[in-house]
Amino acid sequence: MLMNVVSFQNHKISYTVDGQGECIVLLHGFPMDHRVWADFKSSFTPRFKVISIDLPGFGQSEMIHKNHSMTLMAEVVNVVLTTEKIEKCMLLGHSMGGYVSLEFASQFPEMLKGLILLHSQAAADDENARTNRDTSIEAVKENKTAYINPFINGLFSDGFIANQPDSVNFIKEISHSQEVEAIVAALAGMRDRADQTDLLKRIQVPVLFILGKEDKRMPYIKIMSQAALPAHAELLILDKVAHFGFMENPQIVGMTIGQFIEKCFQ
Repeated sequence: MLMNVVSFQNHKISYTVDGQGECIVLLHGFPMDHRVWADFKSSFTPRFKVISIDLPGFGQSEMIHKNHSMTLMAEVVNVVLTTEKIEKCMLLGHSMGGYVSLEFASQFPEMLKGLILLHSQAAADDENARTNRDTSIEAVKENKTAYINPFINGLFSDGFIANQPDSVNFIKEISHSQEVEAIVAALAGMRDRADQTDLLKRIQVPVLFILGKEDKRMPYIKIMSQAALPAHAELLILDKVAHFGFMENPQIVGMTIGQFIEKCFQ
């Protein structure tokens, strides 16, 4: 696929642009890249301009620092949008991409029409989660392959793994293609990210939360209360879905997102 390229701090950032119209920005989760959106974005490109960014170090984007903070990643998104002359956009972040989206909303609120948190949330890591990030960093440095396979399996429901092994292997292939340094930098950035729950209380654009009942990474019971914080929020909780709603139930997720986007751009 032909990638667009922009320079950020003298490092290459790659992204794709598909379709025309109002802009939707897709930010992938950890440890992935723009390829995760290949099938899902096709339902939006007939109506919208869809920009899919490889966050620093992932895919075809270059490493920038040893710790890729959410602030740095949000600045990367801003550079891409400025290059493409986008003044307003809908921002959709999956998992880690949701953390970046929240930081972007904090830094560049005037550029947003709406925010979609897909299996993501606003709270910072607690002490236990930070310790787990450090443990993951050491595990990746020691043996990336041994870390990735069980990590990716843990992102899907057992039923999806049994019925859609090719889809799970596709995500594993993307994850295995990432460099150790990029995975470590992202883990450090997520570990150190700021708490954004106060942002949800003051955000001026609609927010859509999409969560899965079987998501072990983002337990919906802990997160759904965040949907009460914004002035306008919507919540979709998916049955028999874990951390990849846009793959595990693409019809419902795609329809819900499409309707939300249409409302935000009215």
